[in-house]
Amino acid sequence: MAKKAASINLSDSFEKIPVKIFTDQKDGSVFVAQQIAALIRGKQQRKEKCVLGLATGSTPKSLYDELVRMHRQEKLSFKNVITFNLDEYYPIDNNALQSYNRFMKSHLFDLVDINPKNIHIPNGEIKKEDIKEHCRQYEKMIKDAGGIDLQILGIGNNGHIGFNEPGSGIYSKTRLITLDNSTRIANAYEFANISQVPRLAITMGISTILQSKKIILMAWGSAKAPVLKKAVEDDDTEQVPASLLQNHDDVTFVVDETAAAELTRNKSPWLTGDCEWTPKMIKKAVVNMALKLKKPVLSLTNTDYNEYGLSDLLVEKGDAYEINLQVYYMLRDTITGWPAGKPNAVIPTHPERSSPYPKKVIIFSPHPDDDIISMGGTFQRLHDQGHEVHVGYQTSGNIAVTDEFVTRFLDFAVGFEEIAGIDTSKSGKILDNARQFLARKKSNQVDTPTIRAIKGLIRRGEAKATCRYVGIKEEHIHFQNLPFYETGTIEKKPMSEKDIKITMELLRKIKPQQVFCAGDFADPHGTHIVCFNVVLEALKRIRREAEGSPNYEWINDCWLWLYKGAWQEWNIEEIEMAIPMSPDQVLKKRFGIFIHQSQKDMVPFQGSDSREFWQRAEERNAATANLYADLGLTHYAAMEAFVRWHY
Repeated sequence: MAKKAASINLSDSFEKIPVKIFTDQKDGSVFVAQQIAALIRGKQQRKEKCVLGLATGSTPKSLYDELVRMHRQEKLSFKNVITFNLDEYYPIDNNALQSYNRFMKSHLFDLVDINPKNIHIPNGEIKKEDIKEHCRQYEKMIKDAGGIDLQILGIGNNGHIGFNEPGSGIYSKTRLITLDNSTRIANAYEFANISQVPRLAITMGISTILQSKKIILMAWGSAKAPVLKKAVEDDDTEQVPASLLQNHDDVTFVVDETAAAELTRNKSPWLTGDCEWTPKMIKKAVVNMALKLKKPVLSLTNTDYNEYGLSDLLVEKGDAYEINLQVYYMLRDTITGWPAGKPNAVIPTHPERSSPYPKKVIIFSPHPDDDIISMGGTFQRLHDQGHEVHVGYQTSGNIAVTDEFVTRFLDFAVGFEEIAGIDTSKSGKILDNARQFLARKKSNQVDTPTIRAIKGLIRRGEAKATCRYVGIKEEHIHFQNLPFYETGTIEKKPMSEKDIKITMELLRKIKPQQVFCAGDFADPHGTHIVCFNVVLEALKRIRREAEGSPNYEWINDCWLWLYKGAWQEWNIEEIEMAIPMSPDQVLKKRFGIFIHQSQKDMVPFQGSDSREFWQRAEERNAATANLYADLGLTHYAAMEAFVRWHY
């Protein structure tokens, strides 16, 4: 009897570079750290030097955290390691907060036993006339060290590796390069404003990188998904420098699930082989087909399905019209004007439960304005429909207040005291000290505790004013000031036990049936993902405590909904609850956002989007409503979207 042929996995058949996909950044970073550790230890056994090429930026932070942990807990030694960093801004002081020299010291070099003589980083302080020789010597040092054994890379949104911008040649070597404006904008979150981002950088060239014996490129988050697909699946081109890695014999991309979202195996898995046609997969396929063909869902034909590569779906499920109806109803049932459920109604397909009514609700807001920016319409509707709404402001948001705002408010405070006949000697001294500090403040200098406290107070006042605008009671406003945030810089501490306990205490106190939390992990500062993980861990621990305890019955009936923040929106096929807004409600939300005056116009560390937050919110909400309309649903002025998280 003939053997049955083994099935061949063709899911990655469109990919020209091997891609390893992990659940999240942490798991991917652990994998890469294990590769590095194995290489270092193997070289140690052979009494050889291990030459590593290292990257900077937000991508490798968790990798370096894991290497430091392995050094401390697993005795991983770096005494035989020689390092060469990819790049450095130019010009920049080596000790500036944003310098890669300082970055590497604070994240890795000062925390392990590497010999300082074995560390090599391009020098951002060197005279311009000496740069060519400096770059030539950098290449020579790499060659003299025996070449790079393993090069770690990140990838820019425009496809750059190192600072090799689009157009960089495959034969380019270490050199001074002009940064693309998109790169400067993307990196602006590290600086107070875009004007302070250097226009030049020293970078290893593409040729230098390709001479490495092994290369691992890491990418995290949905913002990297489009360029990752180009680098991996499209033809290699100098316009997407990362795609030139297709010419290397030993390169691996290590990415998380969100960064891999645009790969064909995830975006259109039906094109790569057999596909399990679950309702979720059917919705994804049909919605994307309808949007691409610019047709309402109910207008799609059998021919459309065949030409779009969905003939297998037709074979399995039958006529196009029946599939269209199924998807149309799934979309329709996500739309509701009752975000906490419609009381005294039995609607099996409604995204939320009708009872209990009223519900206790907590909106967790990472910064003091995310509640109104991200779900302002839903926020107001929850209150207007009679629910007990609480807001948990997770961080002070103090680094996003300009120095000018500090002096403005101090001037007001002193002036108010003078009008009231209060002794201003103490507040006047604080004002004078603040002015003197701000006048001589350097780019790498952290605000004093007093100035940070004042900035936090400004944001707290705006948050309270927003809650009053919505109608939230004073006792339902909770300022958590989670410790991980309070560093005075964009660089935050990891989630701590104290952060989790503060959150558990609030949850136990309120006993909510509904929790809203930020699920926008594209936040360039990383605050949102930490805040999400804090809430998730708190809920999980309380649920474990609840087993067998009647005091915790509420946790088993507590639903967690995620909203997106100021940077992006859910894909429409992911949305499980869409709250429509009228033109008047859009304006009310706008006025609520305006209350946060310190965040109007240009604010420090705004990221790559130059629009004001109210503009981002309105355009995003309108775009969601337009997508529903394009698919054949009712056309609303705007929509806020949510996804339920099962924990």
